[in-house]
Amino acid sequence: MNRSKLVIVSIVFFVTSLVQAQTNLLNAKKPQQIGKKTEQQLAADNDKPLPYGYIDDRDLYWSKIVWEYVDLNERLNLPYYYPIDTMRISNNRRSLYDTLLRGIKQGKITEIYDDSYFTAKLSYQEIQEKTYRLDTLPEAYDILNSDPNADISEYIDKYNIDSQHIEGYKIKGVWYIDKRQGEMKYRLLGIAPIAPDVQTLGRDDIGDINEKLPLFWVFYPDAREVMHDMKVFNPKNAAFPISFDHLLNAHRFSSLIYKEENIHGDREVKSYVKGNSLFQVLESEKLKDDIRNKELDLWNY
Repeated sequence: MNRSKLVIVSIVFFVTSLVQAQTNLLNAKKPQQIGKKTEQQLAADNDKPLPYGYIDDRDLYWSKIVWEYVDLNERLNLPYYYPIDTMRISNNRRSLYDTLLRGIKQGKITEIYDDSYFTAKLSYQEIQEKTYRLDTLPEAYDILNSDPNADISEYIDKYNIDSQHIEGYKIKGVWYIDKRQGEMKYRLLGIAPIAPDVQTLGRDDIGDINEKLPLFWVFYPDAREVMHDMKVFNPKNAAFPISFDHLLNAHRFSSLIYKEENIHGDREVKSYVKGNSLFQVLESEKLKDDIRNKELDLWNY
């Protein structure tokens, strides 16, 4: 990445964060006024996601689609995981999962799919079925047999996938070289939260199941408005928060490439590097190096 691109991204971070920093905090006369913009601020507000520039297919010198896994246990990725306790924190701070779910529930995010190729679309009801489960205890049936109108709510266990269950994200994006500007760029295409199957929560009768599945895939360009409105806490300066949209578009996360588009039907790394996690990580790093070297080779003669 060249220096001019870094400068532009830094300027965008500074300007957009300045607009959204602790809105009306120092002018509020009541707690309810904190976070609400005045009429003058709303009239002058032009804080929107930085629009993607139009890229003609003829301007693409080279491109490659990759799938990456973002592990939320890594320190660099913690801004996407926290906060998980939303009861004692302001309404404008949420985890990435809560932000996505809120946007889907409010109808602001509509392009939700069951796969990373965006072919099978999901409704909000289908997403609820993947993230919510009710279990009726055996005692409830005995009570209902004796009294069909009895209240059995205390004998019903509720299980819900929330932020604390999210262990990572799968990211789909494309690296490409814009021959007009002569540089490598990244465009995020899709994102999927990874969590245990809700049907396995609280169940000891099915053994230890370690498989984690994507709950749904969001076509990212459709979610940019929601991602931009939600800010991420900046530990170095709370007055200048950064939006999820800035973080994701700048590729500010630690990840491993687990799949790339290839002649073998976009096979995953684990399908041809089997049984050795270290070799799988090394293969992922090799794929990253191949992508980086494309830009370096572009200027070598």
